Amino acid sequence: MHIITGATGHVGSAVAESLLKQGEKVLVITRSKKKAESWKQKGAEAEVADIHDTETLHEIFKKGKRLFLLNPPAPPDTDTVKEEQRSLQSMLKALENTKIEKIVAESTYGAQPGEGNGDLNVLYDMEQRLKDLGIPTTIIRGAYYMSNWDMQLESAKKEGKVHTLYPVTFKIPMAAPHDIGEYAAKLMLEPVGNSGLHYVEGPEHYSSADVAAAFSEVLKKHVEAVETPQSQWIPSLRKMGFSVKAAKSMANMTNLTLEQKYEMPDEPHRGRTTLKEYMEKVAAAN
Repeated sequence: MHIITGATGHVGSAVAESLLKQGEKVLVITRSKKKAESWKQKGAEAEVADIHDTETLHEIFKKGKRLFLLNPPAPPDTDTVKEEQRSLQSMLKALENTKIEKIVAESTYGAQPGEGNGDLNVLYDMEQRLKDLGIPTTIIRGAYYMSNWDMQLESAKKEGKVHTLYPVTFKIPMAAPHDIGEYAAKLMLEPVGNSGLHYVEGPEHYSSADVAAAFSEVLKKHVEAVETPQSQWIPSLRKMGFSVKAAKSMANMTNLTLEQKYEMPDEPHRGRTTLKEYMEKVAAAN
């Protein structure tokens, strides 16, 4: 049995759906009874649980042999690092004394030790702590999710603008979450002894200007990328609902990306979905 955390998100749902298509037994964990019923209709087993309910999570983990582990992002209006460390601790504790024989865990490009850098630090900590469990673990460091641009669709439609913290021509690795999920499903099916670190990105690197161009093609109207000056990063994020700590973390992570202070792979796995193809799906869904 494959157990999937984060199954209602972009990546986790792709993992679960890919495994189901291959005839695998899948158990998804969700906080929503409605979503649990939806997964049951697709052929999966489903359990309703809060990720912070360690005892319930432990009982669920005892039902499977392989686990896709995704630490859910905390709401941006909270102390995101504190909340994500809390959920991570719950999942790691729940794994003790189970029969899980293999873990595939979702991390991120730029994961690194330290403090003040939000997900980059939390997910690096996750990678290290998973090693201590003694369970064969495969780590996926996914590139910047194309889905992070989903919230810009309305701005592109109404204002003809895509707002960005990056210089508009600055290119970074991006990946469609679905491609990451499909690759994770492939890794879930590998022999127990196959572990290690994998990087996943899209067919090429993209800039904010490329995002605007993709929206332009899809929406059939001119869309331009507009850079937010660094002095306005935190005020802008605060207006979007970020807490003070979350805004500072996002600003620090953006700086690290701009300075390219993170490890880059020589040969990442490349997903097939282009930025334009992804944006076409987003526009169609809305």
